[in-house]
Amino acid sequence: MRLRKKPHTDEKLQTFADFVTVGEVQPFQKDSTRKLYVELGTGKGDFITQIAERNPQINFVGLEVEATVVLAAARKVHEKNLSNVRLIVFDVSNITELFAEHEVDRLYINFCDPWPKKRHAKRRLTYVKFLELYRKILAPDGEIFFKTDNRGLFDFSLEQFELAGMDVRDVTNDLHANEPPENIRTEYETKFSAQGVPINFCVARFGNG
Repeated sequence: MRLRKKPHTDEKLQTFADFVTVGEVQPFQKDSTRKLYVELGTGKGDFITQIAERNPQINFVGLEVEATVVLAAARKVHEKNLSNVRLIVFDVSNITELFAEHEVDRLYINFCDPWPKKRHAKRRLTYVKFLELYRKILAPDGEIFFKTDNRGLFDFSLEQFELAGMDVRDVTNDLHANEPPENIRTEYETKFSAQGVPINFCVARFGNG
């Protein structure tokens, strides 16, 4: 379900114009001296601000179609004074227009919309057609880090990764049972975990063949 944009959201986002892009988006210009990690569906920014704070040597881009939640994320970036984060109001289906071939070193897909109805499967961010877009922009050794509370979406995604010829590692249906110290919880992850919902996780990489 799309959020209703609050009045004056775009104007408020202009306050953060140095690191937030709204409207017509130009192709991204990567800093060749730094790795580039991209989060698809940044939400309110809990994840991207924490991971960027921990890794100041890496540049991060957060893509989010809802301007209202980008505003919340922008405020967190500003509060933490992070110089290695850029937020873009953007539809992931056009991602190859934003990033050049093999420009991205890692993608994060955290708790994306599961689109549970079968007829909506093609809208899922792990559907094979999306994976083929990611293949174009990911570096040869690039990886996709995927987390979801939805077991149906997770099982579907594993099938799609296989269809796309991807290698998958670190597969778990209960990430928090033995939570890695480097794991960063998103706002949804914290919420679902508190409700006793197990978190599914894996890392996928395109094969060399």
